[in-house]
Amino acid sequence: MGKYLIFLIISFNLYSGEIQFNRDIRPILSDKCFACHGPSKDRKADLGLDTFENATDSSRKGGAALVAGNPSKSLLYQRLITKDHDERMPPPEHHKHLKQKEIALIKDWIIQGAKYEKHWSFMPIKSAPKLKHHFIDHFVSVKHQQEGLSFSHAADKRNLLRRLALDLTGLPPTQEEIKTFLNNPSSESYNKFIDHYLNSDRYGEHMAKTWLDLVRYGDTHGIHGDNYREMFLYRDWVIKAYQNNMPFDQFAIEQIAGDLLDKPSTDQLIASGFNRLHISNSAGSALKEELYVNNVSDRVNSFGTVFMGLTLGCAACHDHKYDPITQKEYYQLFAYFNNMDGAPDNKGVKSPEPALKFPTEKQKKDLTRLKDLLAKSESKEDSNQLKKKIKKVEQSIESTMIMKENSMIKPAYILNRGQYDQKGELVTRKTPSILPAFKKNLPNNRLGLAKWITDKDHPLLARLTANRLWQQFFGVGLFKTSEDLGSQGEWPTHPELVDALASTLIQSNWNIKSFIKLMVTSRTYQQSSHSSIQQYKTDPSNRWLTRGPRFRMDAEVLRDQALFISGILNETQFGPSIKVPQPKGLWSSVALKESNTGKFTADKGKDIFRRSIYTFWKRSFPPPAMTIFNAPSREVCVSRRERTNTPLQALVLMNEEQFFKTSQTLGSLTHQYKGTNLEKITWLYEKVTCLIPDTHEKQLILKTYQTYLKEHDHEHAWTMIANSLLNLDITKSKG
Repeated sequence: MGKYLIFLIISFNLYSGEIQFNRDIRPILSDKCFACHGPSKDRKADLGLDTFENATDSSRKGGAALVAGNPSKSLLYQRLITKDHDERMPPPEHHKHLKQKEIALIKDWIIQGAKYEKHWSFMPIKSAPKLKHHFIDHFVSVKHQQEGLSFSHAADKRNLLRRLALDLTGLPPTQEEIKTFLNNPSSESYNKFIDHYLNSDRYGEHMAKTWLDLVRYGDTHGIHGDNYREMFLYRDWVIKAYQNNMPFDQFAIEQIAGDLLDKPSTDQLIASGFNRLHISNSAGSALKEELYVNNVSDRVNSFGTVFMGLTLGCAACHDHKYDPITQKEYYQLFAYFNNMDGAPDNKGVKSPEPALKFPTEKQKKDLTRLKDLLAKSESKEDSNQLKKKIKKVEQSIESTMIMKENSMIKPAYILNRGQYDQKGELVTRKTPSILPAFKKNLPNNRLGLAKWITDKDHPLLARLTANRLWQQFFGVGLFKTSEDLGSQGEWPTHPELVDALASTLIQSNWNIKSFIKLMVTSRTYQQSSHSSIQQYKTDPSNRWLTRGPRFRMDAEVLRDQALFISGILNETQFGPSIKVPQPKGLWSSVALKESNTGKFTADKGKDIFRRSIYTFWKRSFPPPAMTIFNAPSREVCVSRRERTNTPLQALVLMNEEQFFKTSQTLGSLTHQYKGTNLEKITWLYEKVTCLIPDTHEKQLILKTYQTYLKEHDHEHAWTMIANSLLNLDITKSKG
């Protein structure tokens, strides 16, 4: 009886307001019911809960699942509350039991008329309101009022400048920049630094990192052989696109279909290499038809993740269980990507056709000379030697894979259960019916598809892009599932703000720098990351944005920061990827004997101190110092990295070769610094953290330094102090 009263109280008090289907009901149905009763045509008992029409179909054997306004006659509700083990839904063996408050929500929703809504991400984007003050702060403030919260105080100038520099360039501000910022009380000072960092070459390098995760960029083909792949020109194109502030719709179009543009430039062809970034096999025992299907499916799935934010791959074998995308629609999208003019296997070469090659004048002359000699050669032994030399020159030519259409359109079929050799119905190119119609003036190819997805009236790309940029600056998106805008994705914490940001992005002609400036000039961004204990308890994950963003930085930023503040960062841009030092034998542990990346040899000289964006990325064994800080393997598209905290991370920061090199350099610089020990401590602490240590911190560091002096010389003692400071939480975190 007691439990029943609690149930009634929860139902009456918590959910007596108006229920919103997208916010309150869809997440429950999607999580607990759609696997069996979703949009798929092969749903259990022919009972669908995905639409009002399906759920209220009284002609169905067994009756309607819903009777609007009447829970007692609604099969859905009765199956949720029955005590009959055999009748209870979801079945106990599915381990999807609904909580009492969820059942209460569904009951109230039925009483209120069981109103359905089209999924929020498929609805038209609402325009940003015209307000006198910052609309980001407006929507955040409205949510604060609803939750009984408020903004934290403004961040101090040192922390704010460090946050801004790290967010826009991936590197901290210099001590000179800090001094300039502190000495300029003008409100325009902050804006000047925003423009300064946005116009820096470092900005493009930092922004590209997230995109390379998303599009699964790597320097090897992946799978068993994992041979060298040459695609660094694509990586360099991405960096330049960000630096030059290429409009994001153009950025998308050139990657999806740069090769199909009218008289495409070399850069646009390089951009089309997006379609070739998937892992690939060098055949072996694999059948070419199987490889072809695997490659095309990867292109479709990646297009879905990167530009639609939908889990299209779920529809490769059957109708999507959660989202209104049929298997047929999946293979209609497949038909846009299946027409590449090239073999499906990589043949063990670095840039299998179609590819662009960029020989130097010397390489051209060498090839001409060697081929002339080969034509005149009469000795088999000489001919073989010349062929080897020709091959060696050809392998040294800079190249990159691109996309190219076959003149004859390859037919596409629905594949039974996704099996390459089980062809079903022939399909033609077409976009999913749940999304805006494909305009008649567009060519029905990848270029048309690219223009369809970037159309200002399309509901997905702008929302997706705005949320990913928000995630990059605030640590978590306004909807956390930045890889999935579908039914299994999270309802936004601030849905009106999502649309306001998306519409602003479109209205600015997809100006990314302008969008970023909008975010970083908000009060929301400029808050202190500190707040009261009560605020932390009420908003532990900062989803209501009651304080400034604070989280551990990504692997690349940690490494680049250490190199930068020690003064050994090599800021040379572009070019082939660099192999930075790592323990011997790691690559051989995962490589086949015939792999040309089976043996690791580190590069030498200043190259090994280049920014992490240029680090060689072997897919079967990514750089270990980055993997420990949650960098992905780049075998699949990754929209958001996990953030863990393990002892191994501290061990890397204290002992890894390059990190310790930065400690040694900083130790030497501190030892040479003119001043007292306390002045040296202040200088070093500011250089590493951008902050000034308080009296207690100074005395603690000084005491530690004196302890080290008992066993080490002065320079080594300062090295150990620098090593400790680089491992501080405030050094590892953006706050």
